[in-house]
Amino acid sequence: MKENNPILDKSKDFALRTIKLYKYLTDEKKEFILSKQILRSGTSIGANAREAVRGQSDADFYFKFNISLKEAEETLYWLELLHESGYIEKKLFESLYNDCTQIVKILMSITRNQKD
Repeated sequence: MKENNPILDKSKDFALRTIKLYKYLTDEKKEFILSKQILRSGTSIGANAREAVRGQSDADFYFKFNISLKEAEETLYWLELLHESGYIEKKLFESLYNDCTQIVKILMSITRNQKD
């Protein structure tokens, strides 16, 4: 179900892609450490974003979106490691990395606007 909120929609779609990546890494590549890390951070982005829009205060809203931004940055790191270590090919890496980078930009805009 779509929320009609760009950050919620993009982060949920990304979480679903992250789950598929996790399945691929564990089933096909037999990789269990990095895959668990990226599963955790990649799905946490949307969970924290959803919590943020239902925040109890402006401070809560900002805090949760900041956590979401940190999780997105962490996810970029895990993607880089997976690619540079040969677990995912360039095309898959670029696709996931670009999607996550778009999410980071949106989250940076949200958190920057909240500070002002």
